[in-house]
Amino acid sequence: MNDFTDIRYEVEDPYAIITLNRPEQLNAFTYHTLDELRAAFVAAEADTSVVGIIITGEGRAFSAGLDMATLTETTQSSNAPRVASDDELPGLFSYLLEIPKPIIAAINGVTAGGGLILALMSDLRFASVDAALTTVFLKRGLIAEHGSSWLLPRLVGVSKALDLLWMSDKITAQEAREVGLVDRVVASELLLDTARDYVSRLSKTIAPKAIGATKRLVYQHLGLGYEAALRDAERVQNQFVTAPDAIEGAQSFLERRPPEFERVGK
Repeated sequence: MNDFTDIRYEVEDPYAIITLNRPEQLNAFTYHTLDELRAAFVAAEADTSVVGIIITGEGRAFSAGLDMATLTETTQSSNAPRVASDDELPGLFSYLLEIPKPIIAAINGVTAGGGLILALMSDLRFASVDAALTTVFLKRGLIAEHGSSWLLPRLVGVSKALDLLWMSDKITAQEAREVGLVDRVVASELLLDTARDYVSRLSKTIAPKAIGATKRLVYQHLGLGYEAALRDAERVQNQFVTAPDAIEGAQSFLERRPPEFERVGK
């Protein structure tokens, strides 16, 4: 864990905090940064002491997206980008959707392009009042990349998603809150504490296995009709209703004590 150069990775039960740590470059991603991020998320997913994962940035930016030198190298390459295999999700940070733990983006500042994708692929977005967000892709001659054409309409509606993508205007944290792009806006000095407190509350009252199963159901059901979704939910709820966590949940309620749910890891 101490070998990371572009990020910091810290674990303090019940959360892991991943901090993008290239402040002079506005925490822009190189391919090395992306590899380190994935390694940190894999470590947090496997760690049973981690109930939730917080991702944030050092300095005045969350992330400005792909480093311009890396983007220039990519656009000028004569080789076509690698196509995702059939057994992996395409798109930057799409793997976050399949991590069975809550992921909170603590958006501390400038958030653009791939940085916005990182925030969108997180489950919740808490923003500092100092944050500013922009899609930026079309200003670079690119399309709505990495699943943003799927995510944004579900968060803010079709017409607003098109507006954010076409115009690529920078919006404030409060504007993002008003359209549903972020969930909470707090003072900058309270941002990380707000995210920590959220994960701590989950760890004391909510079953981690149920969190993971519910996350999967919500994301997968976005692409299903109601009949298929209801049948899938019934199948999963029948597995959970007689499982140890359900027994513990009922027993702790009767005994008026905090539940002791099993943690999730590998």
